[in-house]
Amino acid sequence: MKQPYLLLIPFFLSCFQLGATPSFHVYSPSSKEHTLWIVKATPRGDLLDLRLAQKVDLGFSGRVITAHPSKPLLYVTATGGDPGKVPGAAVFLREDGSYQRHQTINFNDGACYLALDNESRHLLGVSYGNGRLNVYPLDEKGIPGKAISTVDEGKREAHCVLLPPDGKNIYIPYVKGNLALLQYAYDGKTGKITPLEPKDAKPPLGSGPRHMAYHPTLPMLYFSNEQGIGLSSYRREPSGQLKVKQDINILPPGMSKIGLSASDLLITPDGKFLFAGLRGHRQDFDRISRYRILEDGEAKFLGLTEADKIPWALTLSPDGKFLLVSATVGASLTAYRISQEGDLKKVASLTWDPRMSDLIAR
Repeated sequence: MKQPYLLLIPFFLSCFQLGATPSFHVYSPSSKEHTLWIVKATPRGDLLDLRLAQKVDLGFSGRVITAHPSKPLLYVTATGGDPGKVPGAAVFLREDGSYQRHQTINFNDGACYLALDNESRHLLGVSYGNGRLNVYPLDEKGIPGKAISTVDEGKREAHCVLLPPDGKNIYIPYVKGNLALLQYAYDGKTGKITPLEPKDAKPPLGSGPRHMAYHPTLPMLYFSNEQGIGLSSYRREPSGQLKVKQDINILPPGMSKIGLSASDLLITPDGKFLFAGLRGHRQDFDRISRYRILEDGEAKFLGLTEADKIPWALTLSPDGKFLLVSATVGASLTAYRISQEGDLKKVASLTWDPRMSDLIAR
């Protein structure tokens, strides 16, 4: 007969495992259906079970989403619309992650990227169509008000806005013919934006910085290069100025960049690995590029993992163990398990609308 305490060991182990890998949700707006998809993700060992939990009618064509860091609250916006009347919503969640209600919002401009500042006082949105950056104050409930700051540099094709860990700067990358990486000082209490001098960090010619990620502890940030296909790393000086450290080409020798473009980029919470999407618009070459971050903050290219057609947006599970990727043409949500060496193993997939692009997990 087993000792009583031995009989309890499997129970305690199962509780520990469940506590270490809790269920979470993935949220993504469908511009086709005008809905918000809520997908429940349940870890089962090294695997992940993806199941559609709910669809919410938003009443507009949402494309971009972000989440409040401390409130059960999401922000969704369209990428276009009449100035001052671009549809959006603040989506309130229950504590279990399910939908509670949403409130309609009008934004100044359509946004290709939304982010909150570090004090969660303001919501920032940058427009691809006109290149403008808008800063919206948040009330005590987290609802955005009218924009208090707008930056218009007269350039189109801005692609991202994301603040560093100290929240003191804003960097806006521009792609294609408007190639630039503009730098500003930012006051999180007032939302005031002041250009640095020089204003442009001068990204490598032909790179096309699209999305960015900050190292959690080192003064480094990284850009996926939409036209250059690879990745650039920058050192952030105490003044806030950016200095190029690397410009990495990841394509096999002799392979053409025509018909390819990079998409989203993220870094794991421990700062060890970077992942970026590579879209094969006119080539059968859809991949996730993988990088290891070295002790000095520079990135080392590890290799490429096959992805569904046109991997657009990337997000991580709250525990950082799973990478989730939306594919617009592949019409899928795919989950990969991240190994200790930075390899990716496909562990789950869910079919959804082909026009769904942005996503977030929490």
